[in-house]
Amino acid sequence: MSAPAKLTQAVIIGGGRMGADIALVLARGGCRSFILESSAPRREALPEYFEHASGGLASWREWIATGANWSEAPWSTAELAVECVPEELPAKQEVFRELVRHCPRETLITSNSSSLPISAIANGHATADRMLGWHFFHPAHLVPLVEVISGPQTTDASAERLVGFSRQCRLVPIRVHKDVPGFVANRLQHAMAREAYALVEAGVASAEDIDRAVRFGFGFRYLAAGPFLQRDHGGLDVHAAAASAIFPTLASDPGVPRLLRDRVAEGKTGLKAGEGFYHWTPAAAAAERERYVRVLERAVALLNEEIRSDGVPE
Repeated sequence: MSAPAKLTQAVIIGGGRMGADIALVLARGGCRSFILESSAPRREALPEYFEHASGGLASWREWIATGANWSEAPWSTAELAVECVPEELPAKQEVFRELVRHCPRETLITSNSSSLPISAIANGHATADRMLGWHFFHPAHLVPLVEVISGPQTTDASAERLVGFSRQCRLVPIRVHKDVPGFVANRLQHAMAREAYALVEAGVASAEDIDRAVRFGFGFRYLAAGPFLQRDHGGLDVHAAAASAIFPTLASDPGVPRLLRDRVAEGKTGLKAGEGFYHWTPAAAAAERERYVRVLERAVALLNEEIRSDGVPE
């Protein structure tokens, strides 16, 4: 386990939903944040969002400040910078160039990119040793997992410092030692999603029943044990026999599944569009977002003890 790595001041570039939620996470860990957000409407909406989302953090105003200009941020005391701009490589690279100009040498510079490699974002920087991916999952203030991703030049000391700070924020960090596309959690999710699409396309089951299978079957058990720990529970011999029968039949098409591709082409992109795999009226979409958050809040409460110990058996 990493030694404590107390950080007290961070600058977050981007005040969208992810940047705002990360500020709440940092406040939970005793770290003040300055959110740099150039959009006036978004910046002005942040106080209302924090009042709604901060839960027990009644004093969020003591921990979070906002501003529009780079010159306003507390660079001289910043120990951590978190890039949260849209998922476009040139935009992220430009932010990193600015961070190198503004941050002290010892500041950890991180990107919350969900897919772009930190090696590409940090490419060409002389101080890439202190640059890492710090990948949260939506909603960041509720999902305990965070991925700490090392690029080829990232030092172990920088990664361990960020791991320790993540624990300070009551997160469950994992080290990603190789900068592969999608890192760890998204690769696992996409592997499952590819098989789910294939099962629907083949007429094996409906999208609704596949959702039920995940939520109330193996997904429910994943609260207690991940795939390797579950194999120890069930017996490796049993799982080896099952794998020999199932693995050869799993989907392996490298392209985007037709089921997904067609819906995107038709503008059926989910809750925000009113239709995806399900149909959503505005009222139904709002109710679903609220339900989703309620379930996650109950799951966090259930796992609090596990989160404190990282849930790893000794």
